[in-house]
Amino acid sequence: MTMQHDGIAVPTPGGVRGTRPRTHAVPRPNEGVWPGLATPPVAPAKARIAESLFRNAVRSLPVRVVFPGGERLGAGGPTSPVMRIERPSAFFHRLGANSKIGFGESYMVGDWTTTDLPGLLTPFAARLSTLVPPALQRLGRRFAEARRPTAEVNSVEGSRENIHRHYDLSNELFSLFLDDTMSYSAGWFADGSDDLVLAQERKIDGILDMAGVEAGMHVLEIGTGWGGLATRAAQRGARVTTLTISQEQKTLAEARLAEAGVADRVQVLLRDYREAQGSYDAVVSVEMIEAVGVEYWPTYFAALDRLLKPGGRVGLQSITMPHDRMMVARNDYTWIHKYVFPGGIIPSVEAIEDTLARHTGGLHVAERRSLGYDYARTLGHWRTRFLERWDEVEALGFDETFRRMWEFYLGYCEAGFRVGYLDVFQFSLQRRPSF
Repeated sequence: MTMQHDGIAVPTPGGVRGTRPRTHAVPRPNEGVWPGLATPPVAPAKARIAESLFRNAVRSLPVRVVFPGGERLGAGGPTSPVMRIERPSAFFHRLGANSKIGFGESYMVGDWTTTDLPGLLTPFAARLSTLVPPALQRLGRRFAEARRPTAEVNSVEGSRENIHRHYDLSNELFSLFLDDTMSYSAGWFADGSDDLVLAQERKIDGILDMAGVEAGMHVLEIGTGWGGLATRAAQRGARVTTLTISQEQKTLAEARLAEAGVADRVQVLLRDYREAQGSYDAVVSVEMIEAVGVEYWPTYFAALDRLLKPGGRVGLQSITMPHDRMMVARNDYTWIHKYVFPGGIIPSVEAIEDTLARHTGGLHVAERRSLGYDYARTLGHWRTRFLERWDEVEALGFDETFRRMWEFYLGYCEAGFRVGYLDVFQFSLQRRPSF
């Protein structure tokens, strides 16, 4: 899974085991693991501007913002989510220095707190593009905000490092909050069901159906994850070649495939999609395109076209965002890039269709289904499970700052899908017939 919102979107330094703060204590990061994070930037003029913009923005939001002296802002009622500003000066200096990074960092260090993170962030996500006047957004992008580091460009070498920083954190970490299928992408819930395992199995079958996967086929999967989709494709009677650039994922995926009794039908290769060879009856790729990068979209879709046999289909699952926001934000460097998904960029449906038209030999979107609201529910399951099992996560060596970072990441993404600012589609890509 890769997420990037216009306002937020994270390397994830592995935490050392930290000490829990005492009741009501505001956590500060371990300087050995999070160097410089505890000390806010000093930007008095920008902080004043940020405070003015923040106060103006929250006045009409259905939230309650509470300051240490008792001052309250927001249009929320008694049951609305509460945002407590614990350290106003640090909070506004971080916002002023870089709002797209500072808001999330402020939560990580405890400059502000809440007991209902998704509920609080949902109203912000609903008005993300209008909270700051457009003219000021343009000025900020030009003069104030960080740009993406060149080291995070998704070349073959850069992609391996970007993926390593997230997916190689710890297989044990992911196993603690994901479901038994180890699926790190949107589930597809059946009506009346809240069972995440069933939702993930339904999602996997849905994308395999989009690709027309049947017994006897040779299927290419780009992005192995932990082997859940390859297992299911093999159980359908297909032979699977699956590609990953994460050694941690390859190791666990192979063990899980063996446990499922399908290792003889699945080959897991430590290989970039650009290095893939062969010709396949079907190609599937679930929430991997978000890590490709704008400059490599033509290469990615050309590879799908090159690797697919005549008459074959591609099953593609992708998070999407509105095209106008994607165009505005595609060069932004956000909190998600810095702390969770370096190098990530979410495409729009229009960008996918345009790239297919210009860089493939006739591949087009023949069918699609939206799972956006299902993703909000999926993320809610992950966040709840992560917090419930925090003691086990902490025992792996992750500290309190990591806990708040991961909680913010899951809660913020959940809010984006709740309001429809983000969506996710399953696409069936097929070649147009020639006449």
